Amino acid sequence: MWFSTALISLLATTACAQYDAPLGPDKDGKYEVSADGIRALFIPYGASVSNLFIKGKDGVERDVVLGFDNATAYEGKVHPHLGGVPGRYANRIRNSSFVIDGEEYHIEPNEHNNNNTLHGGPDGWDYRNFTVVSHTKNSITFSIVDPDGKEGFPGEVVSYVTYTMTPNTWKIKIVALATTKKTPIMLTSHTYWNLDGFANPDDPTALNHTFHLPYSGQRVSVDGILIPDGIILPNEKYSVNDFWSAPKQIGANLTAPTLLGNCGTNCTGYDNCYIVNRAQNGPYDWRTSGPVASLSSEWSGIKVDIFSDQEAFQMYSCGGQDGTLPIKSTQGLKGREAFVQQYGCVVMEVQDWIDAINRPEWQREKKQIFGPAGPAYTLEADYVFSTIS
Repeated sequence: MWFSTALISLLATTACAQYDAPLGPDKDGKYEVSADGIRALFIPYGASVSNLFIKGKDGVERDVVLGFDNATAYEGKVHPHLGGVPGRYANRIRNSSFVIDGEEYHIEPNEHNNNNTLHGGPDGWDYRNFTVVSHTKNSITFSIVDPDGKEGFPGEVVSYVTYTMTPNTWKIKIVALATTKKTPIMLTSHTYWNLDGFANPDDPTALNHTFHLPYSGQRVSVDGILIPDGIILPNEKYSVNDFWSAPKQIGANLTAPTLLGNCGTNCTGYDNCYIVNRAQNGPYDWRTSGPVASLSSEWSGIKVDIFSDQEAFQMYSCGGQDGTLPIKSTQGLKGREAFVQQYGCVVMEVQDWIDAINRPEWQREKKQIFGPAGPAYTLEADYVFSTIS
């Protein structure tokens, strides 16, 4: 316990020491962080990104992520995890249960008639307010203390989420410490993207966005409610899930019969966990070994390359959007309904293998189970923006 407390104190001290005097929120409750070529607004609710401004090839600044105009709009509202850090375990947990060292734990269910748990339960991290630890022109750090037993998870977890802007780059670093008991921890940034800022006059969706997963020749097989069944599937070349052999538009295979059911029973599109296979190349530095994913829009000319230390990547093509979720005042096209249409966005999540805590044969324990005697959980990712002609 002493070691964890000391480490937490060191992390907090380091986080505060490396920044200048704190800045405050704007009139909408948002904290601005910026660098050359990039500007973002964050809120304590869920440690969420609410706006991300990037200039397109025409020089126009586009807000390329989903969110609400005011920070108060998030609280007390059921929303699809907009831009936050879901936790303490992202994605789905089968039967809302898991076993650690022979002891079975039951956590709060919140999906599919309470048959499983999604993103940490009904009161997961991205539905709670974090504390602003520090804030300067180019960086902000949030923290949360998740108590022992919250949502049924064992042990206390203390986490720090730091967002830093450097020229044309959004950097994410998440550290989480299990201070009292062994517990599952898997985190991510659950951000919804539309690189056109919903302003493309010909297409309000993200189906025309080009997507590439150069390391992902495999994916996790799931059942009809998106729970892993233990099988790792090949993304065969030229199949609907082949984003590794060459970049292609997200909507390129929308009419293919094999895309029906790809994101669950009677669901057409993508909501898939793709494996990131880099180990065959030997030791690598995730910062220089190439992006694990890339997304670009020919219309806006905006491209984002995602570099990450994580070994899986979830992509969701927003097939569940039904035109009721509003876009922000900083987005859209005059004269068009200001709501997200089906396939109007794409969610990209850097993370580990989903529900691996219930698949011991995958041997992911050191990546997903953490305790006070072991190392901290860490996640790092760089989102590097550029323009294409």
